[in-house]
Amino acid sequence: MAAESSPAVSGVPVVLLRLEGLGLFALGVLFYAQSGARWSFFAVLFLVPDVSFAGYLAGPRIGAAVYNAAHTMLGPIMLAGTGLTLAQPLAISLAVIWAAHIGFDRMLGYGLKYGTGFGFTHLGRIGQAAP
Repeated sequence: MAAESSPAVSGVPVVLLRLEGLGLFALGVLFYAQSGARWSFFAVLFLVPDVSFAGYLAGPRIGAAVYNAAHTMLGPIMLAGTGLTLAQPLAISLAVIWAAHIGFDRMLGYGLKYGTGFGFTHLGRIGQAAP
């Protein structure tokens, strides 16, 4: 079965990647705390990237593409860069919340998805299919 052959990191590298996720989450929370923005804003928006799960309604390949687009650091980096360039605190706050979410997911082992199914990630299998 093709799903069984989805590559994943293992051993010490997966531990290091999950620790990186913890660090990203912690820095996101710290930066947000320093920004002086309202914590209710953080709480409401923290899980918004997970709306990308809806992409799986169109199948695993499209779902993986949509999920990955919302769960890579490219979006928060571009948004933060734009916010810093244009001096837009809202954009910076959104980028920090988004990055913190990605870090939190990585810390928990939710990696980028393969088109073989939601449970197949670059950090290993998750969910009921996990070994």
